[in-house]
Amino acid sequence: MDFLQENQKVWDQKVKDEDVWTRPVNREEVDKARKGDWNIVLTPSKSIPRDWFPKSLAGKKVLCLASGGGQQGPIMAAAGADVTVFDYSESQLSQDRLVAERDGLTIHTIQGDMRDLSVIDDETFDVIVHPWSNCFIDDVLPVWKEAYRVLKKGGLLLSGFANPVTYIFDLKAMNEEKFVVRHQLPYSDLTSISSEELQELVLDEGDAISFGHTLEDQIQGQMAAGFVLAGFYEDVGGSPLDQYMSGSMATKAIKL
Repeated sequence: MDFLQENQKVWDQKVKDEDVWTRPVNREEVDKARKGDWNIVLTPSKSIPRDWFPKSLAGKKVLCLASGGGQQGPIMAAAGADVTVFDYSESQLSQDRLVAERDGLTIHTIQGDMRDLSVIDDETFDVIVHPWSNCFIDDVLPVWKEAYRVLKKGGLLLSGFANPVTYIFDLKAMNEEKFVVRHQLPYSDLTSISSEELQELVLDEGDAISFGHTLEDQIQGQMAAGFVLAGFYEDVGGSPLDQYMSGSMATKAIKL
């Protein structure tokens, strides 16, 4: 199965279904961002601390990586940044273009695989915003390497991702709030469960094919690419595990 093509179809359908991660920001949010009152997320609920960003976004080149949907990109454009949104789903990118046209913003969009940014020159961006999305690819290490390459020296990589512990449990049982340890890490919908379970638990539910990466790949992977970590926080992940632990985390990394 080509998981990229499958996930593209899933996210295109999520746009039609008005999934929460595909709903564009409204005019009021854009207007507030123009006045300096704004926030965006990397994880399900917590806003990124403002001191993770430059004091002003005016003129800063920002890449919203695997971040279509008309949410982060328009807010940062309204705050003064020169924004490019990169995503594999054309329908998600269309949401950013919709807001840009509606509210008079300039947003560049590129359709592509987050592991391959070869259409972008070295040291192009000041900030990369990479929300909770690398669970939809099989290998995160190329993402960190490419992010490092396209950032300017001193540039920031702000990333959100899943706590890998969430992937060790049997999904069907967990949805019934029964926590049965079943899977080894790293996890893959393509190899950790049967094809019948993949069809029933993922594809029939309209969910994207997911991968649970190790913390070593998520965190040490950034450092191995050349980044220095300068910030970290946790967030709930929107699952039954929330009553016991934070299912998401975010990092701030700097290209020295």
